[in-house]
Amino acid sequence: MAKDDTIENRVYLFDSLASAYVSAASELLSSEDEAVRARARRALADLAYVSCVVADTGHLSAEQVRQRVLGTPEPELPKAGSEGKGRKRK
Repeated sequence: MAKDDTIENRVYLFDSLASAYVSAASELLSSEDEAVRARARRALADLAYVSCVVADTGHLSAEQVRQRVLGTPEPELPKAGSEGKGRKRK
């Protein structure tokens, strides 16, 4: 469960991002075309997701947060003692 300050950070970030998006995309959000409106709503949902990830990962580097937002796995670190234990060439 998220701490109260993390939840407040989520709300603050989403409020800021969503306000800017709604100002820029008001025509899309009120379009008569359902597909256009759906894409605009999807963008708002993505902003909510990003707000949560950023608020919940203050301990990570910017690159690690970027990877989480993009959904890419973090590079695996080599296991201790595995250096130089590859297959030998003949």
